[in-house]
Formats: sequence, structure tokens, C-alpha cells
Amino acid sequence: MSPERRSVKVGSLFMGGDWPVSIQTMWKSPLPLLETGAEPALGSLVAEIRRLESIGCQLLRFAVPDETQARALGILSGLSPLPLVADIHFDWRLALLCMDYPIAKIRINPGNIGARWKVREVAAKAREHGIALRIGVNSGSLPEDLRDAEDIAQACVTAAEREIGYFEELGFSDIVVSMKLNDPAEVERANRIFAARYPHPLHLGVTEAGPLISGVVRNTAAIVPLLKDHIGATLRVSLSDSMEAEVLAAREILACAGATARGVRIVSCPRCGRASFDTHDFLNRWSDRLYAIDLPLEIAVMGCVVNGPGEARRADLGITGAGDSVLIFRRGGIVARERMGLADQVFEEALNELINEERSKR
Repeated sequence: MSPERRSVKVGSLFMGGDWPVSIQTMWKSPLPLLETGAEPALGSLVAEIRRLESIGCQLLRFAVPDETQARALGILSGLSPLPLVADIHFDWRLALLCMDYPIAKIRINPGNIGARWKVREVAAKAREHGIALRIGVNSGSLPEDLRDAEDIAQACVTAAEREIGYFEELGFSDIVVSMKLNDPAEVERANRIFAARYPHPLHLGVTEAGPLISGVVRNTAAIVPLLKDHIGATLRVSLSDSMEAEVLAAREILACAGATARGVRIVSCPRCGRASFDTHDFLNRWSDRLYAIDLPLEIAVMGCVVNGPGEARRADLGITGAGDSVLIFRRGGIVARERMGLADQVFEEALNELINEERSKR
């Protein structure tokens, strides 16, 4: 029998226990040099963070390779609408510096953070400031005595166990754990082993997952089975792609696992010789706005009347091609027909009407 799940506060967010599974991503570039009062640079960064928040991101992690980046992140953390995480490797002093600012969580890697006394200093300051820590185990940077282990999934669990044991000796329990490998099956196995033994919130993900298509497939293969068994408190879908792609992929993974009902679900046909409507181009224009809607709606974008409103009749709202026209349908019923050139206008009108109706019910 698995232990009762523990919850941990990460800034304004809670992980574990009965709290919903949260979505995070990682900033893809170094932060610019920031100083207090550097409004233009800060404003641009905060605007991008708000955009990530609007599509479902709840936590944002930054690499902190040096003091300059630590101070920049610290300044940003006081303005960010999302809780921020400092990702620390090698130099424990960077973790201490980050905790002088309103950082929500520190990620440390037991494979390279160094001697026990360094970890003790990090834990002491985290306790003083009420900051959570993530023990971030990675199969590519395990402690030296575990690097050549034949069972790499078990080696990751062992590395996490050791670090947890030390933190418990120090009386520190605000811990999130991750064990990341690049083999989806081993990611699943490591997390199942750990979840059967420990109550700590688990951060799920596949490391080095690759570009968009292969990365989404590998993450889905590892994460969905775990979520279906109620294993996992937060996830990051690591991709060699944009932050937005990571967040949207995580949303779809959660939806596939039945772990969330947040936001819009887009269904669309792949397009074929019957299509009279360019679904790809339409989605390129509309996806960002649709994903920013915080209502549990199904929106269909179809190329012909075979798929819409026929096969997509359950959609709350849909648009489909019909010769040189487009049809707008709601839950299977056609509500408008307009010439192709007015597709965006008629769709926007129908979408706004639907949103207003749904919000009036709440």
C-alpha cells in the first residue's frame, strides 16, 4: 500500500496531497542583465511570463549558472505573476543567494551539489525563508558511486532516498522529488518504485526527450500511466521547442490522463482532398487565443462537412468548410453560413457569444 501523499507549498502553489497536478516549464535563455528599476527589460519579461500563465503555466524554472543570473532572477521574482524556481548545479552558494529574494523553490542535483555541509546550509536557509526544495535526480549526473549501476532506474531512486534521508536528519521536509531519465519506461519504473515507498510530491518528466514530435510521444508514454494511477504532483514536458509548446503539451497530457478539465480542448481534422477550408492556417491564427480561454470547452476546426458538424457534432463550437463557404455549428446544429473570406469574423462572433453564455452560468 502506497503512503499517504504529502503536500508542499511552493510560493502560492501547493503540490501533492489532494491538490491538482500543476504544469511548469523552463525559461529557454539566459536572463538579461537586470537592475532594480530596469523597467523596459523587466516589463518585457513579465509580459512573457503572463503569456505563459494565460495558456496554463503555473510554475516557471530558470537556470542559475552564476551570481549575475541569480540576482537577475531575484529581481524578476518580485514582479512575476508566477512562482519562480531557481535551478542550481555545482555551487550551493547560488542557492543561498537566490533565497535572499522571493524565490518559490530551489532545485538541487544530488549528483553535483557537493558535500553534506553545503546541503546543510541550503536546508537551513530554506527552512528560515519557507522555501521548498526539489531533489532533482538525473540519470546523466548521478552520484559517482551510482553512475555505472546496471539498474539505472533503481540508481535514481537510491540517489533520491539518500538525499531525503539527509534532509530528514536535518528536520527539513518541504521536499519535492524528481527522477528523470531519457527512457520513458525507466522513468515510469523509477517513479513507481519511489511512490510505493515515500509520500513526497513527485515532479514528472523525461529528460533529453528530443524535438516536438518525439518529445511529446516520449513524455506521454512515461507520464500518462503514472497520472492514471495518481502518481505525480507536477510535470514539465521537456522539449527541444518553445516554452509554449511545453505548456500546451502538458495540458494535453493531463487531459488524456483525466487529471484536469482546465481550458479549451481543440479537435481538428488532419485535412484531406475533400477539404475546402484550410484548417492548418486557421489554427495558426486562432490557437493562442483558444488556449487562453479558461472554460472547459471543446472547439472543432474541420475541413469539410463529413467531419463537421457530423463527426464533430459534440463540440461546443465548430467551424467547417462547405464549398466556397464556412459553416458555424454548435453542438451539432448549424447556426451560421458565411463566405470563406469572413471565416474569422463569423467564428469570432460565435465564440464571443459562447463565452458570454458560459460565463453567465457560473
